[in-house]
Amino acid sequence: MTLKKSKKYLGRAKKLIPALSQTFSKANYSYVDGVYPTYLSHGNGSHVFDVDNNEYIDFVLGLGPITLGYNYPSVNKAIKTQISKGISFSIPHFLEVEASEKINSIIPGAEMVRFAKTGSDAGTAAIRAARAITKRNNIAYWGGGGVWHDWFTVITSKNEGIPKILRKMIRKFEYNDIESLKVLFEDWHGEVAAVYMEPMMTKFPKNNFLNNVKNIAKKNGALLIFDEVITGFRYSRGGAQELLKIKSDLAVFGKGVANGMPLAVITGKRKYMEKFNDVFYSTTYGGETLSLAAAIAVINEIKRKPVIKHCWNLGSILNSEFNKLADEIGVNIKMEGIPVRSSIICKNSNGKPSLLIKSLFYQEMVKRGILFGPGWVFLSYSHSMKDIKKTLDASKKSMKIVKNALDTKTVKSSLQGKIMKSVMKF
Repeated sequence: MTLKKSKKYLGRAKKLIPALSQTFSKANYSYVDGVYPTYLSHGNGSHVFDVDNNEYIDFVLGLGPITLGYNYPSVNKAIKTQISKGISFSIPHFLEVEASEKINSIIPGAEMVRFAKTGSDAGTAAIRAARAITKRNNIAYWGGGGVWHDWFTVITSKNEGIPKILRKMIRKFEYNDIESLKVLFEDWHGEVAAVYMEPMMTKFPKNNFLNNVKNIAKKNGALLIFDEVITGFRYSRGGAQELLKIKSDLAVFGKGVANGMPLAVITGKRKYMEKFNDVFYSTTYGGETLSLAAAIAVINEIKRKPVIKHCWNLGSILNSEFNKLADEIGVNIKMEGIPVRSSIICKNSNGKPSLLIKSLFYQEMVKRGILFGPGWVFLSYSHSMKDIKKTLDASKKSMKIVKNALDTKTVKSSLQGKIMKSVMKF
């Protein structure tokens, strides 16, 4: 495996691109720098190829947007058909209406639709609407991050350039801990505009948690906004709201809605969505037609084929067999979470997560053609049992190398690249 061209591109990027990537968590320092490819050239199905033409089974999937697979025929066809007719227009294109109807047909509680280009944009627009509706500023938050505009980013370690006064307007509560939310509402009595949260990440709600959250928000005149940027089009056809049988006031979607094309969605109850008649959320590319055509194709595919079931089934096998291997070999490397959204946790002898051990494991995996990322492990409809078997075979060999390095205390010297770095903390 050679990375000659990757390293040349990286050298060129250092002269041109701040942070070396448009997305922090895609950059070389978020992986095992020196061992991982730094630039990809193309993808097909569940596989991607780097600029040196090395091939990998991809479990990063563009950080989540690729739900069907790379170069997916029906999505490609929709884009090609539309590109011959035009991309952006001077007045609205009819696909805005048709794509909105498709969204409403699959998302529980969707009555009106507003399009955005990223999940971050959609989340910020929803917060702006909630503040306008309630005439309040404060936000109760729970989730894994990902909404990187000022209202949220101010509480992270990458908050330079953001007025610090915004920090007073957002506080976190804990999942499955309704008391932590009650305390927040008591402290901020009459000042909470919205509860903004992922309906779930990798743990299911307990003790009627989400309904209790919804009741507290309603009782206190706050909106409930679900962040379905990751859960949408992945946990079930209609996202986590469908899976968990609960509806929010507003919900935002991104990533998988268009299989990699830049599109996000704000949706919810008509009485709240109508506020976008007044709230200034307006963007030139909101109605860009290639992404709308792709979204329609994605939803049609999800409706026709067992996309979600396939990913849950393969993910269940991968998680279960991966953890069995770790137990047999005697390493504390586990795939934690749920089948469609898990993460790999590598722990040291003290039982604490170790980026050093994780970096060594990832190094050995990528050598064997498996691309794991710094965040979640995702699957697409294009992943196959052949992919899973190859991944488990690579995992077994890599775990044995890590086990030997741990036993001989040579983990650090066995690492041929640099230790993976966390993008930010909050």
